[in-house]
Amino acid sequence: MAEKLTPPEIVDSHCHLDYPDTFSDLPEVIARARAAGVTRMVTICTRLRDIARARTIAETYDGVFFAGGTHPESAAEEPMATVGEIVALAQHPKFVGIGETGLDYHYSADSAERQQVSLRIHIEAAQETGLPLIIHTRAADDDTARILTEGMKVRPYSCVMHCFSSGPALARTALDLGFYLSMSGIATFKKSQEVRDIFAAAPIERILTETDSPFLAPPPYRGKRNEPAYTALTAQVGADVFGMSLADFARQTSANFDRLFTKAAKA
Repeated sequence: MAEKLTPPEIVDSHCHLDYPDTFSDLPEVIARARAAGVTRMVTICTRLRDIARARTIAETYDGVFFAGGTHPESAAEEPMATVGEIVALAQHPKFVGIGETGLDYHYSADSAERQQVSLRIHIEAAQETGLPLIIHTRAADDDTARILTEGMKVRPYSCVMHCFSSGPALARTALDLGFYLSMSGIATFKKSQEVRDIFAAAPIERILTETDSPFLAPPPYRGKRNEPAYTALTAQVGADVFGMSLADFARQTSANFDRLFTKAAKA
């Protein structure tokens, strides 16, 4: 009888497990993730008024951490967060990142000014806590690059460009600032060769993996609910992009996660 191979350990650095209707079967979702080798996950709260749900999930499951912030698409309707409010949340032992925050002009250009104010608040919270900033950006590369660079000139901070699918100029700015690029299911799509080329040109030491579940499921699940277990599918594409074995890619990206999300690494 053939021995069953143990999959390499992989990190889903960005998922949204706090959607109760989407993940009503959360125990099974977590079990499938672990069976696929995804032993650690960061569940992201995009509206701070809902942070209790993400916190409870992190407290319930080993290997699950949480982060929180105001998503740019929600900036117009959510109360403006304060630095003090975010710093207070960061006192929780499993709260490991600030965001997701950022700029999104694709659907929400009319709230651009408010998004920029919110982003600067989150940058200051990252600087104050030492936790990594988690950036969402869409159709706002120039303003994103400018504000992130301005923040770094004031005080250093760490950051990951979550679900990176922007252009090469923003990738270069982020890498020059010492930031990380996170590979999602987008990198697995047939029409995403430009995105794969951007990742291939980046240092492997700055790459993370994620699902952004329940969104952006990689093939063969595209169009269906994404879940943390599918990080393994994106990781395989990442390994191919970098000409590595899946085991080596998983090992390297896990080490990268530990270097950036230092609080999770120590847990």
